[in-house]
Amino acid sequence: MASLSNTVLITGAHSFTGRHLRAHLQAAGYRVIGLVRNPDVGPDEQCADLAHPESLRAVLAAVQPDYLIHLAAITFVPHGDPLEIYQTNLFGTLNLLDAILAVGLQPRKILLASSANVYGNPPVEVIDETLCPAPVNHYAMSKLAMEHLAHTYQDRLPILMTRPFNYTGPGQDERFLLPKIVGCYRRRESFIELGNLDVIRDFSDVRFVVEAYRRLLDSPVVGETVNICSGQGVALGEVITTMNRIAGYAIEVRVNPAFVRTNEVHRLIGSNRKLLALIGEQPDYPLTAILDSLYQTMPNAPGTNGQRHP
Repeated sequence: MASLSNTVLITGAHSFTGRHLRAHLQAAGYRVIGLVRNPDVGPDEQCADLAHPESLRAVLAAVQPDYLIHLAAITFVPHGDPLEIYQTNLFGTLNLLDAILAVGLQPRKILLASSANVYGNPPVEVIDETLCPAPVNHYAMSKLAMEHLAHTYQDRLPILMTRPFNYTGPGQDERFLLPKIVGCYRRRESFIELGNLDVIRDFSDVRFVVEAYRRLLDSPVVGETVNICSGQGVALGEVITTMNRIAGYAIEVRVNPAFVRTNEVHRLIGSNRKLLALIGEQPDYPLTAILDSLYQTMPNAPGTNGQRHP
């Protein structure tokens, strides 16, 4: 259990992951300060913009956090503005790390969230951290560039790099694959339009991810890159079959050519050996439990009042 004197500053605190992580860390006894862009800040929040170094310096000097977790980023792969992706994911991180040094802050650990998308389409079944990255889209390239940038600060700052694979949970935007699918079932839609149907992904529950982040904070490890993943691959067809069972009906799947990406990463399964060696065994969240959690908490199911539709 963390001491209340241990202060964690989370960038992107209003994001899907940020909301879950804040609650998890507070329950574990940490004092958590959220860094947000909205000037109408709530309790235990500070306003700053990654594009404005002076605002970052002011917050860091005032809060003096013991730990930083940098989640703020553009995370939607098909985001339509590549320049904004690099300005946020790469140069925003540059501004943050420079601001930490500028105010003389000496945190115990800085956890940076990169992405498993940096691996691209690897020629191996299961991906460990020794595989050379080969990104195939702007989002992944911005994250890999961020990693290389962060490496140049490791002689001055205690940085730990994480590469989360796909994960989901209550509150994730329906632009992302699993919430999109579950949302269609919740609304009892007769069909769903998807892109590439032959993709295989390593899906985790957001509860798994935030506990991994917290255990990594508690650990002595720095200067490493760590996959955050389940180690299990799930085909898109298995997701549909499982949701048919949960929702009690079979949906029609249609391929929409507009959703098909030519640079799609087809298979992305991670090795979690290094993660588990560092933090110990984690609770297991099978696919059925992950999808059922989404289904039970998602609104907009007609006539259910938040309960499962028969």
